[in-house]
Amino acid sequence: MSAEHSPNSAVPANDIAADGVLPLVGIIMGSQSDWTTMKHAADTLAALGIPHEVRIVSAHRTPHRLVEYATTAKARGLKVVIAGAGGAAHLPGMAASMTPLPVFGVPVESHALKGMDSLLSIVQMPGGVPVGTLAIGKAGAINAALLAGSVIALMDPAVAEALDGWRARQTAAVADVPVDDPT
Repeated sequence: MSAEHSPNSAVPANDIAADGVLPLVGIIMGSQSDWTTMKHAADTLAALGIPHEVRIVSAHRTPHRLVEYATTAKARGLKVVIAGAGGAAHLPGMAASMTPLPVFGVPVESHALKGMDSLLSIVQMPGGVPVGTLAIGKAGAINAALLAGSVIALMDPAVAEALDGWRARQTAAVADVPVDDPT
């Protein structure tokens, strides 16, 4: 897993994690404020034992960083990119246009339209440039990580086992009958 989850990390995106394992999933976001949402993706990947990296890559403010990140992602060993963005939310689509890897877009909740603007920006990709679009906010970030985990699980039995365990714990946590006060 990533040695440092902070999106402000000065470590180059292609560095090996502290445990000597190259990241398999890249988590990118348009700004520092997106970390509140995207941290849930990083935490979920960590819980599954999936090595990952986290970077701030703005489609609008750091376009050269985006081009470098997306065009080198596959060669650096990444298998999936999770891109979170709010507002105009161009990051997932722009990343998808520059890499053959699957890109999962997480609409970050915006102040003006509660994330509907982000959702519509990400989900309206033209045919030929796919972005798997998830739910707005925390649920979308968690599900993007689980979906990335499902892709990695196709090649990694340990991740497949971790996903099975995640699902089993989720199932076991559901009560058989409702109660008036679950606390």
